[in-house]
Amino acid sequence: LRKTALPHYNISPSPKKRKAKRFWLNSSPNPSASSERPTLPNLSFPHTPPTPAVTMAAEQSAEHFRGQARLPGFAAPRRYDLRLTPDLAACTFAGSVSVSVDVAAPTRFLVVNAADLDVSPGDVHFAPKGSGQVLLPVEVTSALEDEILIIRFNEVLPLGEGTLVIAFQGTLNDKMKGFYRSVYELNGEKKNMAVTQFEPADARRCFPCWDEPSFKAVFKITLEVPCETVALSNMPVVEEKVNGPTKTVYFQESPIMSTYLVAVIVGMFDYVEAFTADGTVAPLPHYLPQVSLSLSPLGGSCWPHFPFAGTSVRVYTQVGKSAQGKFALEVAVKTLILFKEYFAVPYPLPKMDMIAIPDFASGAMENYGLVTYRETALLFDERHSAAANKQRVAVVVAHELAHQWFGNLVTMEWWTHLWLNEGFATWVSYLAADRFFPEWNVWIQFLEESTTGFRLDALAGSHPIEVDVNHVDEIDEIFDAISYRKGAAVIRMLQSYLGAEIFQKSLAAYIKRFAYSNAKTEDLWAALEEGSGEPVKTLMHSWTKQQGYPVVSVKLKDGKLELEQTQFLSSGSEGVGQWVVPITLCCCSYSVQQKFLFRGKQDDFNLSGLVECQKKDDFWIKLNVDQTGFYRVSYDEELASRLRHAVETNILSAADRYGVLDDTYALCMAGKQKLVTLLHLIAAYKNETEYTVLAHAINTSLSIYEMMAVAAPEELVNMKKFLIDFLEPFAQRVGWDAKSGEGHLNALLRGTLLSALAELGHQSTIDEAVRRFNVFLEDRETPLLPPDVRKAAYVALMQTVNKSNKSGYESLLKIYRETDLSQEKVRVLGSLASSPDPDVVREALNFLLSSEVRNQDCIFVLRGVTAAAHEVAWTWLKENWDYIAETFTGHLLTYFITVTVSPLATDEKGDEAEEFFKSRTKASIARTVKQSIERVRIKAKWVMSTKGEADLGNVLKELAHKH
Repeated sequence: LRKTALPHYNISPSPKKRKAKRFWLNSSPNPSASSERPTLPNLSFPHTPPTPAVTMAAEQSAEHFRGQARLPGFAAPRRYDLRLTPDLAACTFAGSVSVSVDVAAPTRFLVVNAADLDVSPGDVHFAPKGSGQVLLPVEVTSALEDEILIIRFNEVLPLGEGTLVIAFQGTLNDKMKGFYRSVYELNGEKKNMAVTQFEPADARRCFPCWDEPSFKAVFKITLEVPCETVALSNMPVVEEKVNGPTKTVYFQESPIMSTYLVAVIVGMFDYVEAFTADGTVAPLPHYLPQVSLSLSPLGGSCWPHFPFAGTSVRVYTQVGKSAQGKFALEVAVKTLILFKEYFAVPYPLPKMDMIAIPDFASGAMENYGLVTYRETALLFDERHSAAANKQRVAVVVAHELAHQWFGNLVTMEWWTHLWLNEGFATWVSYLAADRFFPEWNVWIQFLEESTTGFRLDALAGSHPIEVDVNHVDEIDEIFDAISYRKGAAVIRMLQSYLGAEIFQKSLAAYIKRFAYSNAKTEDLWAALEEGSGEPVKTLMHSWTKQQGYPVVSVKLKDGKLELEQTQFLSSGSEGVGQWVVPITLCCCSYSVQQKFLFRGKQDDFNLSGLVECQKKDDFWIKLNVDQTGFYRVSYDEELASRLRHAVETNILSAADRYGVLDDTYALCMAGKQKLVTLLHLIAAYKNETEYTVLAHAINTSLSIYEMMAVAAPEELVNMKKFLIDFLEPFAQRVGWDAKSGEGHLNALLRGTLLSALAELGHQSTIDEAVRRFNVFLEDRETPLLPPDVRKAAYVALMQTVNKSNKSGYESLLKIYRETDLSQEKVRVLGSLASSPDPDVVREALNFLLSSEVRNQDCIFVLRGVTAAAHEVAWTWLKENWDYIAETFTGHLLTYFITVTVSPLATDEKGDEAEEFFKSRTKASIARTVKQSIERVRIKAKWVMSTKGEADLGNVLKELAHKH
C-alpha cells in the first residue's frame, strides 16, 4: 500500500504558527473547506443512524478538528498492536501500529494524536472488519499546534469495528519525553538506552494514538532490538526469536489501560528479584510482611523464603549496581502486599518491574508493570547513601506502586482530575511508610507536604484542585503542589473526618466499581458518601472546585469562641472564598476534643468546660488538632501568648507545635502579624525534641534571615547571633558523628543543623567541616565524613571559596567527576552555588549548562544558590534564557523560572521579570511566570512591612544577648 512517490511529512513542534500540510492520494485539487463548523456526533449515536447524521458526517472538514482541547468521540481504540525497532546507535526508530477501532458514529475522518513522527500517507489505511475492503485516505493533515493527524476518507466509514494501520519513523530525542535516549557507561564506553516517558501526553511522540486517559485500550507490543540488550515493557516476555544480530521480543497482551502508561525500555541492565506471597495473609492492622532476599548480580534472580510464588518483583539497574536495588525491592514487595489488603483488590499484573534510568526528568513514573525512576529515587548504597536518601526511596516506591491501583487500574477521565492520581498516591505513600517504618514519624513529616501546598495555594495565581485543562501545553504545569500536596492534605482531612475504617472500606468499594475504567472526582465522593452516610460531596466541593483555603480567626469573649473565616492570601489581601471547614478543637488537654463543621463566615460557639478550663494557669486552646485540616488559624493576642507558652513547655503535640509555627510565619509574611512576634515564637522552640518541628524552625529562620538581608541589613549581626545561639546547643548534642543505636531522625537532624550553621557562617562548624573534608578527599571510605553530613560539609567548604581561592570548589568537582553514585553527584551539585562570592556562583551556574551535568540534575545547582546571589542568578537566567528555553522542557524549564525569579524581593525586580517574560511567555510556562512574579511582589511587601517595625532592632538585640 505504500506510495513511494508521495512525499513524507514531519510532525514536529514549531516556534511559529504554521498551516496544516495536506496530501492527497489522487490528483484532484483540495476540496474547499466548509466555512461552517457543524457539531460532531458523539458516541451516543445509534449504530443505524438516520440519514441526517450521514449528511452531517459528509459535511465535516479537517478544519473542524483544529484548536480543540480533546479528540472527537466518534471513534475509539480497543486494541493496539504496536511494533517498534529502535536503532540505539543512530538514535532513531521505526514502527507500525495496527489499531482495532470502534466507529460509533458516522464520519469520514479518523483523528489521532501524533507529534515528532515521520509518516507517509501511503503507509496509512483502514480496513472495516469483515468487509474485505482496504480503504485508503484521500487526505492526511498534520495540525502541528494541536499535535493531531487528521485522516480523511472519501466515504463515510462503516459503523462498528475496523483496523487502522499506520507506519512511522522517529528520533530517539534528548528531551526526556516520548521515546528518548538516555546515556550510560558500560566498561568505560558510552552507550545509549531507549526509554519511554509518556505522561502526560507524549505517547504521541512514539506512535500515533488516541493519547487521552479516557481512551483506554489493550496493548500487544513487539520489539526488534539488538541481541545483547534487555527489552522491557509493561507485560512479561512470551517469546523471543533471534535473527542474527537482532532479536524480536513478543510481550504478553496487557489489560486495558491508557496510552500514558505504556512503557518500553531497551538497554543493558542487571536486576535483583523477589516474589510476593500468594494466598491468605494476616489482617491489615497487624500485618507487616518480612521478606528475606538474596542478591544475584548480572541479571541473576533470587527467591525469597515464601511458601508460594506470587507476583514477580524486579529492580533493574545499570550493570554493576544491582546491589543498590535491594532496599527498594524489599519495600516494593511489602507495599504490593499491603495495598492488596488496603484496596481489597489484588495487583492485577503478573510482574512488577522497577528500573533506574540515568536521564529522567521526573522523580519516577508509574507505568503499568514497569515503573521508571531516577537513580536517586530507587537506588540505595549502604555505605554512601544518607538516611534522607533511604526515606526518599521508600516513599517514592510506595507512591508509584499506589498508582498501580489509583491511576492505572482506575484512571482519571481527564487531566482535570489529575489530583485523583497524585493526591491519593502521595497520601497513601505515607500510610505505607508509616506501616513499615513507624520510627520515622512520617505523619509529622507529612506536614511539610501540607506546607508546600499551603504556600502555593496562598497565591492569587494558584488554581483549584480540579483545574480546567483546555490545551495539552497546560497539563505539565498542574503537576504541582496543588495536585500532589494539597490533594494529599485534603484526603487526609477527609479521612480524619470520616474515620480510618469507613474511609478505607469506601475507597475499596470505589476501586472495585471503577476497575479497568475511568472516573471523575464526583465518583469518588459518591462512593465515600455511600459508605459513610456523611455529606461528602457538599463538604469536599468547596475544597476541590475553588482555589485557596481559609484562615480561621479565633477570639475568646465572655466564655464563647468567636470564629470567622476568610480566604488566606500571602499578599495580605482578602479573597472571596468560603469553605465547609471541619473544625477540631481541644482545650488544656488532648483527652477531650470537639469536632464540628464550620459553614458560615462567622459564628460563636459555646464549648462545654471552656469556662472552667479558662481559669487554669496553663490554659490554652488549639484549633486544627494535629494539623489534620487544610486551613490556617489566627489567634487573638491572648490565645497566641498561651500557645507560645504551651510550645515552650512542650505540652502541645509535635504536629501542633509545627502548626503553630507554620501558621504564624504565614500570617507574618502576609502582614497580619509582626515579625517580632514570630521571632519570640521561634525562641520558644529552644527545647524542641522532634526532628520535623526543629527542621521547620530552622528553615523558617533562614527564610527570615534572607528577607532581612534586603529589609534590614544593619540588623543581620544580631539576627545571626540569635540564630546561631539557638542552633548551637542542638548541634552540640547531635555532634558530627553518629551515636551507637541512634535513630533515623537523628541522622536527618544532624545534616540539617550543620548545614544551617554553615550557611550562617558559624566558624567552628566551617573549620571542623574543612578538617573532615580534607581527610575524605584523600580517603573516600573514611568514617570521618559519613553520608548524612557530607552535604553539610560541602556547603561549609564552599563558605571558604572565593574568586582568588577556588581550591574547595575544584575539590568538589573532583569528587563529582570521580563518583558514579547519583546521590553523591547531587550532593556536590547542590553545594556548588553556596559560596558567598557572586563570581563563584556564576561559575557554578555556567557549569550546570555544561555537558558534564545531566539536564535532569541542573535543578540541584539552582536550588543551592545563596541568598546573597539571587540577583546574580536572575541576571544569568536572562543572559542564557534562549539556550535554556530551547534545551529544557516541561517542569525542568518551569523550575528554572520558579527557583530563580521567586526569591527576588523588590518591586523593581518584579517589574524587570514582568517585562522580560512579556514577550517570552507561552502556554507551557504562563502559570509559573505569573506565580513567580506574584511571589516577588509578596516578598517586596514583606520587606516594606519589616522596615516599618520600629521595635525590631531592640527585640533582636534582646534575643541575641539572651543567655
